[in-house]
Amino acid sequence: MRELLDAMEQLSTRCDELIPDLIAQTPVAFATNPLDYAKIPAQTYIEKFGHLGAKTVMLGMNPGPWGMAQTGIPFGATGIVRDLLAIDEEVFQPKGAHPKRPVEGISMNRQEVSGTRLWDLLSEHYGGAEEIHKNVYLVNHCPLLLISEEGKNLTPDKLSGRAARELLAVCDQHLIDVVDALKAVRIIGIGKYAEKRASRAISGLEITSVWHPSPASPLANRNGGADWKANVLSALI
Repeated sequence: MRELLDAMEQLSTRCDELIPDLIAQTPVAFATNPLDYAKIPAQTYIEKFGHLGAKTVMLGMNPGPWGMAQTGIPFGATGIVRDLLAIDEEVFQPKGAHPKRPVEGISMNRQEVSGTRLWDLLSEHYGGAEEIHKNVYLVNHCPLLLISEEGKNLTPDKLSGRAARELLAVCDQHLIDVVDALKAVRIIGIGKYAEKRASRAISGLEITSVWHPSPASPLANRNGGADWKANVLSALI
């Protein structure tokens, strides 16, 4: 667990250092780091669940404005964080946030659909939070919320240039550190981009992907979500 906490600190520090260059060199106009302002719940997640024996990493891309951006926890819809994970720690106000993307913390009423779908499925499949984390551990490849001038959520795959490449290298190293700390043997990318990043960063592990639960994805919505559930369940042990 100490290794996971150290890896989080190193990732957070390096990402903070890169934010000015990202804003100067890419379409990113606002970049905030949940591992800073939501550090307390992010650490609590690691302390509660990082030592339960999961050998499979489920890897997301980066925060959405209503999930990890509010809670510091991957796919962290606020209701899931409070009720399933039983984490309700203080979240501070970030510097440099977009005025259209406020941070209310774990008390926010708006729920991230992707996170709610994913955690609900994991809960249905494994049981409570501890049982989930005996089997899988969730990580986002990049911790930064990246927002355009207009308030659009930007994903790392849409960025280019030196600062973007440096960001991806830092995030790849964090993934390596997490895998080493957990002694993980398998990575499930939540979406093809996550699978691609994992395959570039690490060799010698089983790496696959499942459909992303985003409501913007036709695959996630097909047959009322039943096909998405079947796709994810087929990858879980």
